[in-house]
Amino acid sequence: MPREISIANRHPRLRLDRRAVARVIHTLDAHLPALGLPPSQVPTGELSLAFFTDAALARLHNDFLADPSVTDVITFEGDPAFGTAGEICVSPDAALRQISARAASPRVRSNRRTAAENHATAFSRELTLYLVHGWLHLAGFDDLVPAKKRAMRRAEARALRVLDRADAIPTFSLRPAASRSSTTPTAPANVRATT
Repeated sequence: MPREISIANRHPRLRLDRRAVARVIHTLDAHLPALGLPPSQVPTGELSLAFFTDAALARLHNDFLADPSVTDVITFEGDPAFGTAGEICVSPDAALRQISARAASPRVRSNRRTAAENHATAFSRELTLYLVHGWLHLAGFDDLVPAKKRAMRRAEARALRVLDRADAIPTFSLRPAASRSSTTPTAPANVRATT
């Protein structure tokens, strides 16, 4: 029986299909051998997925890791005694920045329609990658030292291939930002974005 997945969308512009997002985790859980993971390495229990704005995730980053910078993913381990596997917190804003930076690369050349389609697909893949990254942290992967980071990148690539074969990459999108009136003052950002 698939684990329970709790999804909290705290990003005011993010659109997602909760069943499709839960399917990412269920697919990963169901394909442990293809990912080279023994079942004992992946924590069981309810898993929480939360989508935050950059500012909200930066606050969590500061509160729990004493680092006020913007980040893409934060993973919290659960407590098996309480039936929780953990929580994966991700920033759609970080995913948008990442794919926008790639699209601005001089190597990227395409027409507008193709670029828009590629942008939408790239945004969904990038945000899915953040979920995979958090899931791998819960499975014991680390990315703080170069050798472990390389192993995590290989595991991420395997996981994305599994999700591709299962057609389990969900579609994410962002509603357009509300336009500001010219009479509305703009407050300076209180969080500096870094990648």
